[in-house]
Amino acid sequence: MYGWIRNTITSFVYSTGRGGAAYKKICNPNARDWGAYMARWGKFYSVGTNIHINPGCNITDPALLRLGSNVGLSDCTLIGHDAVVALIEVCYGKQLDSVGFIDIKDNCFVGHGAIVMPRVTIGPDSVVAAGSVVTKDVPPGTVVGGNPARFICTTAEMIQRVEERCNAYPWIDLIKKREGAYDPALEPMLAEVRRQYFFGDNNNG
Repeated sequence: MYGWIRNTITSFVYSTGRGGAAYKKICNPNARDWGAYMARWGKFYSVGTNIHINPGCNITDPALLRLGSNVGLSDCTLIGHDAVVALIEVCYGKQLDSVGFIDIKDNCFVGHGAIVMPRVTIGPDSVVAAGSVVTKDVPPGTVVGGNPARFICTTAEMIQRVEERCNAYPWIDLIKKREGAYDPALEPMLAEVRRQYFFGDNNNG
């Protein structure tokens, strides 16, 4: 019964664009499914293909956001305006506007808790580390992090470091066998071998 309800809600929101909050609460979509919904109904300026957006991602001004293809947005915040203009008007009598685009090119990832400010372009093949505050453009093929975000390494260097670390894991053969980034058939086994590798057999430490 519950599966039927989930399927009905999913079909409704995908076809109409309405009920997104209920879909997120009841169906708990993954980043791929929420990304597909947002790509169709998020009212972005433009959007590419294969978009992954965590349901916890906060996009304040979708019409000012341009997303390329193969983009992943974790539980980050993308801010397209500066609300301080309301204070300026009340206190100083100046009627101003402070908005800006956010342009995230192809093959980019924005990590958990990161904040991207207005008037920022994130170049293709780049990564924004978790917790970063991005106040200026990110060059192509780079990894940035910190507050304000600064250059850490190239994306190629990051991939090499991750690959070297992963080659030491005893479960790397399982990773290479799984279908996509998440394979339900293998996840229980992966979870167990990871736990034993990092913590050993003693659950009490």
